[in-house]
Amino acid sequence: MQFGIFSVGDVTPDPTTGRTPTERERIKAMVAIALKAEEVGLDVFATGEHHNPPFVPSSPTTMLGYIAARTERLVLSTSTTLITTNDPVKIAEDFAMLQHLADGRVDLMMGRGNTGPVYPWFGKDIREGINLAVENYNLLHRLWREDVVNWEGTFRTPLQGFTSTPRPLDGVAPFVWHGSIRSPEIAEQAAFYGDGFFHNNIFWPADHTKRMVELYRARYAHYGHGTPEQAVVGLGGQVFMRRNSQDAVREFRPYFDVAPVYGHGPSLEDFTEQTPLTVGSPQQVIEKTLAFRDYAGDYQRQLFLMDHAGLPLKTVLEQLDLLGEEVVPVLREEFAKGRPATVPDAPTHASLLAAKAGKGAKAATAADEEEEGARV
Repeated sequence: MQFGIFSVGDVTPDPTTGRTPTERERIKAMVAIALKAEEVGLDVFATGEHHNPPFVPSSPTTMLGYIAARTERLVLSTSTTLITTNDPVKIAEDFAMLQHLADGRVDLMMGRGNTGPVYPWFGKDIREGINLAVENYNLLHRLWREDVVNWEGTFRTPLQGFTSTPRPLDGVAPFVWHGSIRSPEIAEQAAFYGDGFFHNNIFWPADHTKRMVELYRARYAHYGHGTPEQAVVGLGGQVFMRRNSQDAVREFRPYFDVAPVYGHGPSLEDFTEQTPLTVGSPQQVIEKTLAFRDYAGDYQRQLFLMDHAGLPLKTVLEQLDLLGEEVVPVLREEFAKGRPATVPDAPTHASLLAAKAGKGAKAATAADEEEEGARV
C-alpha cells in the first residue's frame, strides 16, 4: 500500500501572525515538503493544479520535473490534472516527458476542478464539465496507446495522422487515477477504462464515500477488469498531530477556523466527528485511518493533506516527521494484516511494464500454439 501527501498549494495568511508568504516562498515550501516526504519514507507526493489566487501550482509538471531531479524513489503525481480545461494533447506530451525525466516515477489524477471561473478562462463551458471530462480523457487515453491517431470530437479540432511526442516511456502510459468527491459519472469512467478511482473524502461522511467506492468497484467488475476487490482505490484525508491531542486541537483551531477549504463553517469538533479530518495524537490518526478500510475495503493509496490553511513550513515538516516515523510504519503493518493476496498493489511503472511483458509473452505463446495447430 502506498502512503503519501498531496498539496493544494494555497497561499493563505498565517492567522496566528498575520503574515502571508510570497508566491516564491510557497512554491519553494512545496518543494521542501516533497523532499521531506521522501526523507521520512513516504511513497507519493502529489500537487494540485489551480489557475487562480490564492493558489500557486498552475504548472504541475514543471514543479514535478524539478522535484524528480532531486529525489530518487518518490512517486510524483497530481491531486488534480484538469482534464476539462487542458488540451489532452498537451497533457499527453507533458506527462510523457515527465515520465522520461523521472525514470517512470509518475502517475496522475484526472479531475474537473472546483473553481467555476477557470472554464471560460480556457474557452470552455462549465455546463459541459462531465462531457468534457469524458471526451478529453478518451482522446488522451488513445494518444498514449496509439502511435498514429485519427480523431474527431465535439470540443476541439480534429486530429489526422497525429503522433504525440515523446511516446510514453517503454511504451507504457502513466497510470491514471480519476478523482471525484461527488460525481458518479467519474467513478463510471474510471471503471470503464480499468483505471484507479480516488475519492478525496476530506469533506464527506463515511457513508457517502462508501457508496462512491462501491459503485466504482461494481462497475470495474462489470467491465471485466477483475473482481470488485481488485479495483484500484485511493483515499484522501487530513491530519494535524501533536504528541498530546489537546495541544494539537489548541494549535490547529485558528488555522481550521479560517481555512479556505472549510473555514467559517462547522466547528472543529463537528467537522472531525463527521469527516475524515483527524486532529490529535499519532495514535488517534492511526485509529481513524485504519477505520477507512471498514467502509472502503482494502485499498491501494492513502494521501494526506497537511500543508494548507497558512500552516508555517516548520510546522508542516514537524508533521511529516510524525507521519513518517510514528504513523505510516504502523499503518503499513496493520493494513497488511488480513489483506487478501488477490488484492493488487498500487500500479507503478515497473508493475505496468511487467504486466505488458507478460501479456506480450502470452500473446506470443498463443500465436505459436495457433501456428502449431495449423501445421498439425
